[in-house]
Amino acid sequence: MIQKKPSAKFSYLAFASLVPQQLSHGVFSRSGGVSPPPYDALNISYYVGDQAENARKNRRKILEALTMPFLVSSKQIHEKKIYRVTETPAKTESEVDGFDGLLTDIPGVALMIQQADCQAVLLYDPIRPAVANIHVGWRGSVADIIGETIRIMKKYYRTNTENLLAAISPSLGSCCAEFVNFRRELPCSLHGYQTKPNFFDFPAISRDQLTSAGVLPKNIETAGICTKCDPNFFSYRRETITGRCCSVIGLL
Repeated sequence: MIQKKPSAKFSYLAFASLVPQQLSHGVFSRSGGVSPPPYDALNISYYVGDQAENARKNRRKILEALTMPFLVSSKQIHEKKIYRVTETPAKTESEVDGFDGLLTDIPGVALMIQQADCQAVLLYDPIRPAVANIHVGWRGSVADIIGETIRIMKKYYRTNTENLLAAISPSLGSCCAEFVNFRRELPCSLHGYQTKPNFFDFPAISRDQLTSAGVLPKNIETAGICTKCDPNFFSYRRETITGRCCSVIGLL
């Protein structure tokens, strides 16, 4: 990843493979916003205990940083439902309820996934321009929400998976992804991703689900940042009561 600095006071991370493309995207840390502790400072969630106006101001800062006119997010529920934005939104910011994948082929619409240890998996089809942003927690890995999102891109946008570019955001690393109840929570097909007893490599699961769906390994970029280890990011595992970071992508 590379760091971009649109201003002296506000910076965010971007994936090298996505920077030269006809899109705007960013991975935002917890810095640069207006929220007080324990949501300091760039919390973008309306549902963690922070004042709604703080989250609203922080979302505006993100839109301004990315120079995008519209932001679409979801109240995520750790399931497999995908929301497709089919027209330019009526409002600058809108949030749908109950979806963990967002996709669109409408320029100017930034898709935002909210995070505090879970992955955001960003997808971009540069040939038949379309983008997707997927919230991938462990339940999303079990459900293979990545494969479902790519299936929908193929159906509605005629995406050729060999053209897809994919990026996996900062998230809980294998160093900290402990699942003591994994035999009950995870299917046997995922048990081989243990790096040591009870610890799992979920970015590796996502990489394999991407390739199983047809994405070329050379087109997958992984941040390699553990959100629990890195205090620049919100982490539910580290803090429990905390804010939410975000990853955002949209067509220009």
